[in-house]
Amino acid sequence: MPPTDLTTAGLLNSGAIHLLRGLRPVDASSGLTPARLSALSALVFGGPSTLTALARTEGVAGPTMTRIVTALVDLGLATRTAHKDNARMVTISATPAGSDLMHSAARRRLETINEAMELLPSADRRALCAAAPALRELARIIREKHG
Repeated sequence: MPPTDLTTAGLLNSGAIHLLRGLRPVDASSGLTPARLSALSALVFGGPSTLTALARTEGVAGPTMTRIVTALVDLGLATRTAHKDNARMVTISATPAGSDLMHSAARRRLETINEAMELLPSADRRALCAAAPALRELARIIREKHG
């Protein structure tokens, strides 16, 4: 089993940060702020959510999430409906327009990453393909431990 160390952790951290920074212009083409796009992503790929759960998922305070959701609703990208079990709560869902927008934004991200990978040497592409499942698992472990 290969060793783990802070140097490798640093390279992974730097790579993740720079990858996400590089994708900002791609995400901006969606027309949404990063916070709105992230919340919409949680609704599209994670399913309907209460406001409290969505705020927790996104790591923001309730009032902040209320503003984000209000903007998504005003743009026709999400809906608020009465919660089926608690009249004091609402369920937030993506609309078909929200789902379409999010799927298009995700597709642009994937195409951008794929185009960049095509510029790498084949050995590096193979290494990334082999590492992708482990990176996803690493993210899951960190979320469970610290999220």
